[in-house]
Amino acid sequence: MLDGIYRLITSLKLTVVLLALGLVLVFWGTLAQVKLGLYQAQAEFFRSFFIYWNPDGLGLRLPIFPGGYLIGGLLLINLFAAHFRYYQPGGRKIGIAFIHLGIVLLLIGQVLTDVLSVESSLHLRHGDTKSYSEAVGRYELAIIDTTDEASDQVVAVPASLLLQQRDIRHAAMPFTVSIPTFHPNSALAEKAEAGYHQVNSTAGIGAEFWWRPLAQETALNRIDVPSGLVEIVTPQGSLGRYLVSAYLTGPQMFSYGGRQYEMQLRPERFYKPYSLHLLEFRHDTYPGTEIPKNFSSRVRLEHPAAGENREVLISMNNPLRYDGETYYQSSYDRDNQGTILQVVRNPSWLTPYLACILVGIGMTIQFGVHLYRFAKRKAP
Repeated sequence: MLDGIYRLITSLKLTVVLLALGLVLVFWGTLAQVKLGLYQAQAEFFRSFFIYWNPDGLGLRLPIFPGGYLIGGLLLINLFAAHFRYYQPGGRKIGIAFIHLGIVLLLIGQVLTDVLSVESSLHLRHGDTKSYSEAVGRYELAIIDTTDEASDQVVAVPASLLLQQRDIRHAAMPFTVSIPTFHPNSALAEKAEAGYHQVNSTAGIGAEFWWRPLAQETALNRIDVPSGLVEIVTPQGSLGRYLVSAYLTGPQMFSYGGRQYEMQLRPERFYKPYSLHLLEFRHDTYPGTEIPKNFSSRVRLEHPAAGENREVLISMNNPLRYDGETYYQSSYDRDNQGTILQVVRNPSWLTPYLACILVGIGMTIQFGVHLYRFAKRKAP
């Protein structure tokens, strides 16, 4: 039985079947992006072990097709096992070893990218300076103690905890944060409209707003906009229920125990030990047309701990790589006074390059060996 399993996992037929399943998966997942959107399609088709079917009204979740992780994992096992079964040590086969090693590194690199990479964005208006980037579509509730003029103390609560509607306590907060209502996606209005309900807030701004929950977005160019009610509960009683929403541009403010606090639902932030200051944004077009020719941002990079203070030009084909992150020119404000940089932290970004180099070396060696043997046979 073990011998049969070993022959199966080292079989070339299994390799062909897995590659065929991979082609079907890529085709199916690409079509599904039209309905599900890019990120949900990636999660359901490529970053999963199975694709599930949910029959209406039955409450079942049935696996119907292998997902990207399962196909890739089996292909990796098949490649390793077949290599050890068929590989014969010697100079003639060293090229095959390099090719296999490159493919294995490519598969492992993709998994590491899925697990370790973090993407965010940095929006700078002309003259702005920021030392943080913000997640796209992920939010946090920031409770900020602004009493001290020299510094703020911030407690950030991820929206995933708000969705659970549990009481939140932290050593830096002398009160409890209760979440009576939270909508992961919502619409907010300043007057009564059909389908909207008045916000049941008792403190701060909020009672003059109406809202309604919405289904979570799946389209690539749309994101969820969450809203909720937050109640501040102290040992002496409640300070009231406050409306927090990604629609609101300003924070809710309250005081307790002689200290001043601000509270805001904002995109999740990733702080840096350095800052970027936007000096100039350029949006060049071809003469006589509105066709974009080039987007570029001239920024000043300041890193006091490293003693750096220099200007950097970030353009469409010239990203900034610094401190393990890459800044790409992504978009801009319509008035050409602001830039949006995509920030990518991917610790495994070198693996695809190394994998391609290994495959290239292996192919060169393998074809070179065969060419040498062929030429040697033809020599007089």
